[in-house]
Amino acid sequence: MIRTVEAVIDEQGNVRLLETVHLPGTRRALVTILEEHPLAGAPESALLSEAALAEDWNRSEEEEAWLHLQQVR
Repeated sequence: MIRTVEAVIDEQGNVRLLETVHLPGTRRALVTILEEHPLAGAPESALLSEAALAEDWNRSEEEEAWLHLQQVR
């Protein structure tokens, strides 16, 4: 399962999660460091919603709906 959790990283690189996370064992994680004030371009909210949208994008019904565009001719 892929899950996004908000965190704060201090100047020494210590990561503090902003919510409690319970895992059945050790897991790998990716850390994306965001600008303090978002830069022009993709809004931070769009970047943060990517994981939630991916759940919908990766459904089998969605794959079937777009399959005709993926066929090699």
